[in-house]
Amino acid sequence: MSTKTLIENYTKFKSEYAQEHSDFLQDLVENGQHPKTLFITCSDSRVAPNFITQTQPGDLFIARNIGNFVPPFDPNSEASATPAAIEYAVSALNVENIIVCGHTECGACKSLHLDIPEDNIEMTNVIKWLKFADSVKDKALACVGKKDPKLLYSTTEKLNIIEQIENLLTYPAIQKRIEEGTIFVQGWYYHLENGDLEYYDHIKNEFLPIEKSLENPKTHT
Repeated sequence: MSTKTLIENYTKFKSEYAQEHSDFLQDLVENGQHPKTLFITCSDSRVAPNFITQTQPGDLFIARNIGNFVPPFDPNSEASATPAAIEYAVSALNVENIIVCGHTECGACKSLHLDIPEDNIEMTNVIKWLKFADSVKDKALACVGKKDPKLLYSTTEKLNIIEQIENLLTYPAIQKRIEEGTIFVQGWYYHLENGDLEYYDHIKNEFLPIEKSLENPKTHT
């Protein structure tokens, strides 16, 4: 999509949506944002959180990065953007839910199994970033091996979601709120090809249709 098209779309937004919902937008300014959910997902352009969840401005606090990775808590780490978003959402905005949403055909998860030359200066930060999921790569290979690339990639995508949930639990603010019962963490797996959505059931240790989570009050808030 060209910049020209983006600008044309904006003018339509300004003359239609913004004008029709001017009171709503003004309220967001005057009363601030009060999202209940931190939505951590991939930068992939095919994943659109507000579109998938049919939510409005102010509903989701969104943190996006390549691979929907959550670096483990480390006060000395230089990878501060995503950790900062997590801490702000939890400690300043007091979100009640955290969702880690991975997806099918994830380029980051595929890249874990590719040999990207370490001296590729154009991919310097990508290479560093992918190292956060080295353990995911190892687990996927141990589970299914290399014979079926499609199975390997989908397994990597799912294990990646589980690992990022585990990484979230290393943050003191999240640990505290989980113990208090004031925050809920869940993993979602979005299918680009048909819009299906699954959630990770940590008791059954499998991904199930998202609708089934509504049958168990303990799996959502």
